[in-house]
Amino acid sequence: MTAIKHALQRDIFTPNDERLLSIVNVCKAGKKKRNCFLCATVTTERPVQVNVVKVKKSDKGDFYKRQTAWALRDLAVVDAKDAVKESPEFDLHFDKVYKWVASSTVEKNTFISCIWKLNQRYLRKKIDFINVSSQLLEESVPSGENQSVAGGDEEAVDEYQELNAREEQDIEIMMEGCEYAIANAEAFAEKLSRELQVLDGANIQSIMASEKQVNILMKLLDEALKEVDQIELKLSSYEEMLQSVKEQMDQISESNHLIHLSNTNNVKLLSEIEFLVNHMDLAKGHIKALQEGDLTSSRGIEACTNAADALLALPTSLRFCSFLFVGHDMLHAVKQQQQRFSDLREQFARRLASHLNSVFVHHHPFHRDLLRYAKLMEWLKNTDYGKYEGLTKNYMDYLSRLYEREIKDFFEVAKIKMTGTTREGKKFGLHGSSGKLTGSTSSLNKLSVQSSGNRRSQSSSLLDMGNMSASDLDVADRTKFDKNEVEEMDGVALSRLHTSGVPQTVSSEKDMIRQMMTKIFRCIEPELNNLIALGDKIDSFNSLYMLVKMSHHVWTAQNVDPASFLSTTLGNVLVTVKRNFDKCISNQMKQMDEVKISKKSKVGILPFVAEFEEFAALAESIFKNAERRGDLDKAYIKLIRAVFDSVEKVANESQKTPRDVVMMENFHHIFATLSRLKISCLEAEKKEAKQKYTDHLQSYVIYSLGQPLEKLNHFFEGVEARVAQGIREEEVSYQLAFNKQELRKVIKEYPGKEVKKGLDNLYKKVDKHLCEEENLLQVVWHSMQDEFIRQYKHFEGLIARCYPGSGITMEFTIQDILDYCSSIAQSH
Repeated sequence: MTAIKHALQRDIFTPNDERLLSIVNVCKAGKKKRNCFLCATVTTERPVQVNVVKVKKSDKGDFYKRQTAWALRDLAVVDAKDAVKESPEFDLHFDKVYKWVASSTVEKNTFISCIWKLNQRYLRKKIDFINVSSQLLEESVPSGENQSVAGGDEEAVDEYQELNAREEQDIEIMMEGCEYAIANAEAFAEKLSRELQVLDGANIQSIMASEKQVNILMKLLDEALKEVDQIELKLSSYEEMLQSVKEQMDQISESNHLIHLSNTNNVKLLSEIEFLVNHMDLAKGHIKALQEGDLTSSRGIEACTNAADALLALPTSLRFCSFLFVGHDMLHAVKQQQQRFSDLREQFARRLASHLNSVFVHHHPFHRDLLRYAKLMEWLKNTDYGKYEGLTKNYMDYLSRLYEREIKDFFEVAKIKMTGTTREGKKFGLHGSSGKLTGSTSSLNKLSVQSSGNRRSQSSSLLDMGNMSASDLDVADRTKFDKNEVEEMDGVALSRLHTSGVPQTVSSEKDMIRQMMTKIFRCIEPELNNLIALGDKIDSFNSLYMLVKMSHHVWTAQNVDPASFLSTTLGNVLVTVKRNFDKCISNQMKQMDEVKISKKSKVGILPFVAEFEEFAALAESIFKNAERRGDLDKAYIKLIRAVFDSVEKVANESQKTPRDVVMMENFHHIFATLSRLKISCLEAEKKEAKQKYTDHLQSYVIYSLGQPLEKLNHFFEGVEARVAQGIREEEVSYQLAFNKQELRKVIKEYPGKEVKKGLDNLYKKVDKHLCEEENLLQVVWHSMQDEFIRQYKHFEGLIARCYPGSGITMEFTIQDILDYCSSIAQSH
């Protein structure tokens, strides 16, 4: 095995800079193959790499070759199979498990022991050794043995180390001096032993000769130790001195810290005093303005406002100040200043509240005059909310009484103008805002609703309604309602809400503003509702105008602030207007359902059909480009369906006028109305009206015309019956009842004179049925002419087919029929 080991080292591992440490002859478990060798090797270069290499003989068997190598760090488990019983089998767990059988148990144990030592020395990751006897594994590696593989480890694993060049040269020189070294190794070894003994003796003599020098060295060492002791004593004394200096320096440092702290405190105290002096002082001019300032002039109000703002920035207590801290109010000087500021604040608040109350009650100011006090009111709110709240209540009480009286007078005049009373109402204007509003058409125009899409004229006077009667309102009268000054008064009332003198505030105060507006203008909503009720009572169609106008006002107000008092009030009023509009539609539908017709006169165009036309024309002029167009479209659908149903009902109940005439005339009128107005939501109803008109026109023509050539008609009905039974048309003339002679007899009974007479009677009958206003007589007469000609052509066709070559013809021609009809129409 030693020879094999040396051969493997020389041929395989030395060229690769590796050293072979252990070898075991193995074969794979369960297979009968040629043996191979597992070798444990390390590299000669740093860092050291430890490998397990598989080596086997070549196929020719004359040299070894390296087959597989595994890094030892990849080895996870070494399994010796049995730690007690001797067994040559063992497993190595690399990327997979390799099962081996050693040639002897000794080789296996030696190899496993070498692997364990290499693991302990070179690898951080420890390999698991299982089923291995504890005798094979050392518990620890002695420190003296932690040397390179060339040292103790190589000896422990029977390491072979090749001689270097110098060693080989020395051995060669020594062997040259002894010629028999190769022939007689024992003699050579004995010579070497003798020379070694000579060298050992020389070494001992050299050591004994140097004893004197050693004694001298020891003496010098003792002296050196004494010097060290003296140095240590000096260092100790120096340390004591330094300790004393350190204590003195600590005392100086502490004293300096106290001085610095005192200086810092003094600086802060001075800064605090200067801060309080600067922030707790009020200029003499401000004090004089607060105590004696003129609250009636613009300059005095400005001085008082500036003084109040300056006072507001000063602290009367910690509660009103953001820069005072706890402890400041304990200073006597601070308390005195706070009391002084508090007294000034209280005195000025009392003087301001008293003055504003006097202004509200006695001087009847315009709101633009009150705007001068807006900042002072804000100051009062922040400083003395109780006085502010009381002043606000007095303001609202005064304004509510003022506006209630003026608004009621205002609406009273509006009602007088609306009802057409000749008595002229007193002239007045809503004051309390920036000037009187009477006659201010420029501001009113901004709020007026433009029903036609263009601005309506504001030149009409309320007195134009003076002679108007509620009982004889026509479309022109209703237009006046849209153009008269009731709209202007409505605009004035709404503008009053915009210029009420209540300041516009941020959203956080909108609730308070809304409450103030509600109290001040509590009479606006009921007065508006009363005015709307009066307009609806005069004429229910007025609800159309009011719906459009009020919707526009609501839309305008909501664009500014959807939650404002104006939006809420107008929204409530709009609900009332919408109810009146719905009631107007319901009443029209109810009237249609209750309509009664005369049994003695012809029906003609029904009243509710004409009313629908009037309503639609008026509504289209009012609602053009209006925001509430959807409400009108819904009303249209309800009304038109009610009109259709009511026309059907009246036509069924009519006794004097034929049902087809009632249906034809009224649906023709409806179709014409819808075609003229072009109402997009009623396109389906327009088509339905046209279809009903056409169907009933045809039905009436056929029914009224009937069979003007009755006997001739009966004759040809018999002819057609024979043909239907299977008789050929050209053979009908051979039938006794339908021969040529019988046909000539029947034709002679209808000369042209008799035909014209019958048509004249028919024209008179139709004329009695139809009404003049719809002007459908010529349309119906033309349709009857066409129907008569159609019957004539039918008879001529039967004669040509059933009596060919007979030369039989009618007593009159188609041209005669046209002449008869034209002559009859012209004569009437």
